[in-house]
Amino acid sequence: MNKARAMTACLAASLLVAGCGNSSGQAGSAGGDAFSFAIKSDPGLLDPAQVQNTTTYTALSLAYDTLVNIGSDGRIVSGLAKKWDVKPSSVTFTLRPGVTCTDGSPVTASTIAANVEHITDPATKSPAYGVVIPEGLKAKADDRAGTVTLSTPKPFAFILQSTRYLFMVCGKGLKDRALLKNGTSGSGPFQLTSAHPNQSYTYTRRTGYTWGPGGATASDPAMPDSVVLRVIGSESTEANLLLSHQLNAAQFAGPDRARVTKVPGITTTDRPNGTQEFFFHQGTGHPGHDPAVRKALLQAVDLDALGAIATGGTGKRPTGLVMPPRPCPGDTVTGHLPIYDPRAAEAALEAAGWHRSGDGVRRKNGKKLTLRMIYGTSGGETMAAAAEYLADAWKKAGADVRLRALSDAAYGEVETVTQDWDVDWAPLGVTLPTQLLGALSGPFTPDGGNFAHLTNKTYEDLTTHATKLPGAAGCAKWARSESALFDSGDLIPVIDKTLTTATYNATFRIDAGLFDPTSIRMTGGDQ
Repeated sequence: MNKARAMTACLAASLLVAGCGNSSGQAGSAGGDAFSFAIKSDPGLLDPAQVQNTTTYTALSLAYDTLVNIGSDGRIVSGLAKKWDVKPSSVTFTLRPGVTCTDGSPVTASTIAANVEHITDPATKSPAYGVVIPEGLKAKADDRAGTVTLSTPKPFAFILQSTRYLFMVCGKGLKDRALLKNGTSGSGPFQLTSAHPNQSYTYTRRTGYTWGPGGATASDPAMPDSVVLRVIGSESTEANLLLSHQLNAAQFAGPDRARVTKVPGITTTDRPNGTQEFFFHQGTGHPGHDPAVRKALLQAVDLDALGAIATGGTGKRPTGLVMPPRPCPGDTVTGHLPIYDPRAAEAALEAAGWHRSGDGVRRKNGKKLTLRMIYGTSGGETMAAAAEYLADAWKKAGADVRLRALSDAAYGEVETVTQDWDVDWAPLGVTLPTQLLGALSGPFTPDGGNFAHLTNKTYEDLTTHATKLPGAAGCAKWARSESALFDSGDLIPVIDKTLTTATYNATFRIDAGLFDPTSIRMTGGDQ
């Protein structure tokens, strides 16, 4: 699978167990001085330069700092850097003085530069380079001034925001990356002190930590002395442990969320957890090549009903393609999707030259209106039901629909190599608009990441201009570019899945899988 497409697919799958938002609990402490949190899978290799999924990001966010952080409102707040100066193709950070690694060594501008040089080194083969971290990123350190400048060969709109995902290794781990296989070497408020793969990871709180988000410290007596990440993997088991007060927090994407909702002592919050969408293949010879056909097929579908089926009734209407908290807030979806109108769909297909034959299937120049739809088996029963609903709607409109359920292992081959599909239910999970560019524009697969062969000139023109504007200055263009995709039926945002975060006797904040570790509080009392 192309790298750009692979990373967006990976992020989408990871976000299903990551979530974002605030979570709160009530009186009592389930783990005394320990905060216990369930994770779905083992984080694997703990080297920040080799992160491939959100579970690993979650594990690393407790022990490592970044140059800046993102507040709950999407705004940038301080981290290792106390201030910054942003230009279209560079950002200069002034570092906080007195920051130390867990081994006591200082974190300097040279420390930051060494991290950037490592992750951008082709020999490192970092999965994040070129997707989460912009290509061509360079670092110039000035230890005497306490500044480090990151720059790109050409303007990059979110050069500041992208550093949120660049965890800074320091001390011994910077010299010996082998130490990071199952250990940490960071400046964060917690240090990994015990690792039992596929079972649990225990972190111990540091003393003297004063450089958290917005200047937060780790000295609050309500902060836990330790954090335990327990590898569970089953939401049913997680619910059992939470209900028996053997966990402080867990996240639920499936039906077990109902078991922990409205339970005394357990607080739940629901947040968007990735947009579910589908694409029409627009390559030559595919039905989706014709925009009139795309619009007609969309008019034949009740998207609200489809979304309810796809999420088992737990979803929310989408308002954009980027996960919250977004650098560019707003609604890019409403008013940009066709209205459900089966009769209009029939008429549009007729006008496009697709006429019904004796078997009820439409044909044009003797060729059937065939739609080969692929979707992932990892979506479970609700995804399968949604695919059947789509197929039924399009069959009623006169299409010959052929469904194909694929495992995660097989998906990339069919989607980007053999390209044996006309409709692809392909969630893209991203945290910055720039992360979509490789999948939604540019060279087609196999030469690039544009797997659906999209050629939306409005999107391309707007994003070309937007990438030259730093941060919020380009937001209006980013918003219009997304809406342009929906206007032309290039991709169809159906529903936002939601994730329920359930907590017992604790409060904390987690955004897109990243803890704000200084926000964790035990709300103490009876167990």
